[in-house]
Amino acid sequence: MKTLTFPPAGATASGPLGASGLPARVPLAANGGSPRTGTLLDVVIPVHNEEAGLEPCVRRLHTYLTDTFPYGFRITIADNASTDRTALVARALENEYDEVTAVRLEAKGRGRALHAVWSASDAPVLAYMDVDLSTGLNALLPLVAPLVSGHSDLAIGSRLAGGSRVVRGGKREFISRAYNLILRGSLHARFSDAQCGFKAIRADVARSLLPLVEDTGWFFDTEMLVLAERAGLRIHEVPVDWVDDPDSRVHIARTAADDLKGVWRMGRGLAAGALPLDRLRRPFGDDPRDRAAGVPAGLARQLAGFAVIGGLSTVATLALFTLLRHGTGPQTANALSLLVCTFFNTAANRRFTFRVRGRDRAVRHQAQGLVVFAIGLVMTSGSLAALHLASHDVSRTAELTVLIAANLAATAVRFLLFRAWVFSDQRDGSTAGSAPSAEAAGSPSAEATDSLSAVSANSPMGQAR
Repeated sequence: MKTLTFPPAGATASGPLGASGLPARVPLAANGGSPRTGTLLDVVIPVHNEEAGLEPCVRRLHTYLTDTFPYGFRITIADNASTDRTALVARALENEYDEVTAVRLEAKGRGRALHAVWSASDAPVLAYMDVDLSTGLNALLPLVAPLVSGHSDLAIGSRLAGGSRVVRGGKREFISRAYNLILRGSLHARFSDAQCGFKAIRADVARSLLPLVEDTGWFFDTEMLVLAERAGLRIHEVPVDWVDDPDSRVHIARTAADDLKGVWRMGRGLAAGALPLDRLRRPFGDDPRDRAAGVPAGLARQLAGFAVIGGLSTVATLALFTLLRHGTGPQTANALSLLVCTFFNTAANRRFTFRVRGRDRAVRHQAQGLVVFAIGLVMTSGSLAALHLASHDVSRTAELTVLIAANLAATAVRFLLFRAWVFSDQRDGSTAGSAPSAEAAGSPSAEATDSLSAVSANSPMGQAR
């Protein structure tokens, strides 16, 4: 039995987290498992003091995977500081089955266990399920299939999606639905079930996503899904058959309180733009809309956002100019009002128009914004100078009229420079790294195609977001 430690913040098993983004989505070949072990799927079972339930769970899961799963697999038992005989049971199962591995962490927490084991795994697809196996195993292949095909980045079982069949008490049903309504209202989550213990993720996504997840307990799932969704990753939902475990060890009140604290923390981080979601970008061209003819990707939305921010900036600039004009000359008032509004304009366009999150390159963007400001200053100051050369008796109304026209022209130039220079990496994904070719990552073989076709033919259709 191995002993794992929780990975330090900002690092994974493969090294420190970079800011280069994710590779392009590519399908995994039928033999596209770990080069060392041939394992495509690593299913983690987090346990704490589960000496009674662990053995039947692993035996049932192993039998199911052996009989029905078309790829190489591994079952990893993640013992969270158990104080009973769980470690002995895990070790015995590890010795009995070649496909079972047992690891131990010296601290509790489901999120801590998943973070540690997933970060250390060499399998290209990672999953977990609760030890009680409340979720029907017939949903496992539909859960994994969209990740193997390259269609989706994460997959979750949902007890609240259409087609799911759930047996549980009214109290748990109410709590589950209330919690997901809170997520929708506060964090604008679109996935239907955050805490069903039945999820999977591609390993290339996990390497970039896990270091951003702070929670080590039950909120780990929610935080991971919200970050993935906000970064534009695709989450596939599978309706599941689910039967409540009457012997569940979850402390509902404490878990609910911790979850609400997590929601509050994430809400603050998202509102402040402090989460570096740009690290989870796919390269330009991964989204078919990037290659669509006609209007460039995102241009209509960016124009709308820029127009609103530009209009507010123009009003603020004119108001400051009018205020400063009482004590200074027109050129000084124009320069000061433009300079003050430039910082807010750049920050607002960075966040809302070009959707840059986090503090990475924030100083550089502001410095480039000052260059754009200088160009706008030349245009507006030149217009005022020309006005005063043309007439020695210029009214304030005439100055404001000229400034409005000059600001409109400067605004058009500012948008072009923002899109083509300041925030160009948000448009074309140039910082996201080059996309690997399908050949380099392994092309899907006939065996992979047949396996995925079987999933589609024999399993309930999930929902992709």
